[in-house]
Amino acid sequence: MSLSTLFSLIKLGDIELKHRVVMAPLTRSRSAQPGDYPHELNVEYYSQRASAALIISEATQVSPQAKGYAFTPGIHSEQQIAGWKKITDAVHAKGSKIVLQLWHVGRISHSVIQQDGSLPVAPSAIAAEGQAFTEQGFLDFETPRALETEELASIVEQFKQGAINAKKAGFDGVEIHAANGYLLDQFLKDGTNQRDDIYGGSIENRARLSLEVTQAVAEVWGAGRVGIRISPTGTFNSMSESNPQALFNYLVEQLSPMKLAYLHVVENFAGASSEGFDFSQLRSRFAGAYMANGGYSAKSAEQAIAEDNADVVSFGSPFIANPDLPERFKQDAELNELDQDTLYGGDAKGYTDYPFLMSVSS
Repeated sequence: MSLSTLFSLIKLGDIELKHRVVMAPLTRSRSAQPGDYPHELNVEYYSQRASAALIISEATQVSPQAKGYAFTPGIHSEQQIAGWKKITDAVHAKGSKIVLQLWHVGRISHSVIQQDGSLPVAPSAIAAEGQAFTEQGFLDFETPRALETEELASIVEQFKQGAINAKKAGFDGVEIHAANGYLLDQFLKDGTNQRDDIYGGSIENRARLSLEVTQAVAEVWGAGRVGIRISPTGTFNSMSESNPQALFNYLVEQLSPMKLAYLHVVENFAGASSEGFDFSQLRSRFAGAYMANGGYSAKSAEQAIAEDNADVVSFGSPFIANPDLPERFKQDAELNELDQDTLYGGDAKGYTDYPFLMSVSS
């Protein structure tokens, strides 16, 4: 089939794209140590994938408190900013755009990762099931400390400072991570948010922190260079919500007047079922661009855009194994197989050694 719509021009807010194939954020846990900073291997990895119209960086912690996984990068030190600047320069040199995903993991951390051995923070003192990936190996999640009301201004400030630092690092914009069971998602959903202050209880209260963060970040960048990622039906990281349609309809209605660059919606992730959830209600409530994510192929992405169910589509795993994914889509070429054993941590193996079409055919 023709992919003319998928490969047509589009503008996401103030970010102009040469086509509509976006690289989704992908945690790979390969930052240099100590200091959690991007280095030359990461420069090569992102540069290889710069045929994407837009690269959304791997989730990047906005503060030491925000860290939840070993070997993931930050955006809160000068060394980290300098490391990211090399990546943005390399991506821009190849004619692509790149935004930084701003991340606070909340309870999905461990005291051995946290400064001074303190407990991870969350909206409520409810532990997630599973284990944290630490420099000491996998450790069972602990019961987090519930944030005090007066502490939440500092959470907003962490995201704002991350946005300021992303600008210093030469990004084209930022994406706020409010999905997949991390801090902002924990505040949104009632399975993890059992607070009785102005950040808990009603849908309006649970959405408050995400909206405050978005407003603060937009003040740094201008709303037209800010996106936000949500996962309404996501259950990853022990998440649950009793009325996701009402919650996310409200959130999107509040976000829409801000005139953000895009709304990035995880429609399917880690086996989560979207049965009973109407994503079209989010699209109709959001005035800006709708970025769809979750198990799309070139054909289904073309169809989604052609039928006005999305404006752009982000691809995760296919970009790991196929650095030249857009060209493979254009040629209807076979895709490289993903090596599941090299996703997190390690070196160039399974990171920068996947073959390009040219090297496959030669």
